[in-house]
Amino acid sequence: MNKNDMLADIKTSFVKILEHDNFELNETTTAKDVDGWESITHLLIINEVEKSFNIKFKLMDLMSMENVGDLMAIIEKELAA
Repeated sequence: MNKNDMLADIKTSFVKILEHDNFELNETTTAKDVDGWESITHLLIINEVEKSFNIKFKLMDLMSMENVGDLMAIIEKELAA
């Protein structure tokens, strides 16, 4: 899967949970860049991403995520496993 396709799938998860699409999602995007991306919605987004990619994140990976690029790297790692 290429990065553009992955980013599109991730954005779909964000839009589903946040119920809006008035944000740009790229590898440097963080929670402060997206209206509504808060602690509770973060958990819901992570759950939706797991469902979308049919993966399960490890706790240590979740704790090390700082932006969408980190999320993408972890998804790539899980898909390769």
